[in-house]
Amino acid sequence: MKRALLIMAVMTTLAAPSMADEALAKSKNCMACHAVDKKLVGPSYKDVAKKYAGDAKAADMLATKIQKGGSGVWGAIPMPANPQVNEAEAKKLAAWVLGQK
Repeated sequence: MKRALLIMAVMTTLAAPSMADEALAKSKNCMACHAVDKKLVGPSYKDVAKKYAGDAKAADMLATKIQKGGSGVWGAIPMPANPQVNEAEAKKLAAWVLGQK
């Protein structure tokens, strides 16, 4: 019984950061245009992570794009600016997106 509770506690702890960042993405309306594993209006977060894997500058670039918007990288539809996302939130979201596998 104790072992089962320990395993559940570890699994919850490991899953919590992912859930917290997904919750932030939902609260900032990111999920209106993006999904973790499929293209909606914009690319899936897994596709973004794959495209920028190994790019040391990707997190900062994505954080800026989250706040200021951008165009031309994923097609003709531009990503609008998100002024409701502050710098710390943008960095947290960018790190979470890049962590999707």
